[in-house]
Amino acid sequence: MALTFDDGPHPQHTPALLRVLQEFQVPATFFVLGERVQRWPHLVRQIRQQGHEIGLHGWQHRSFTQLSRSELHSGLRRSQAALVAACGGIPEEYRAVRPPNGLFWPQTLVDLRRWGFFPVMWSVVPEDWLEPPVAVVVERVLAQVRPGSLIVLHDGVQGGAQVAEVTRQLIPALREEGFDFAGLPDPADLPSCGKD
Repeated sequence: MALTFDDGPHPQHTPALLRVLQEFQVPATFFVLGERVQRWPHLVRQIRQQGHEIGLHGWQHRSFTQLSRSELHSGLRRSQAALVAACGGIPEEYRAVRPPNGLFWPQTLVDLRRWGFFPVMWSVVPEDWLEPPVAVVVERVLAQVRPGSLIVLHDGVQGGAQVAEVTRQLIPALREEGFDFAGLPDPADLPSCGKD
């Protein structure tokens, strides 16, 4: 299964989370907001230096359904450029995309694929952004997780204050259940969904 984190980077929450992931030697994927990458480039450099994957969550936390196609496209390209400026590499290294709030139109998926992006959703969502007690978040994840699950937690403003502690408790609990941690699958290894 895979751990993923949305809405960052955040100057307090993300470094605390990275310390926990490093302590347990667990890989994760961070779906970052372009404007936050531009504000705190050193944080995404740290994410990358620790070997975690980085995906896009839009330029700002705006539902893709509220954006025109050109606004969406330019926001994703601008986010890629901010990541290249912060971390190096080429824009195509940052092509996994998770829509904020999970909202998109069917045409959005067609557009994302046509533009060379790889849409990624989740299968386990414990609603940590509502900030229930840490034990409740952990309990919700354990109740939903299955082999191959993509867990979504948040290291941004909402939910981020407790994400490090949630992760600190969650990793050993998942290991005790027999789960291993992996990154996202390579898009080339996934079955085709048919013609766009």
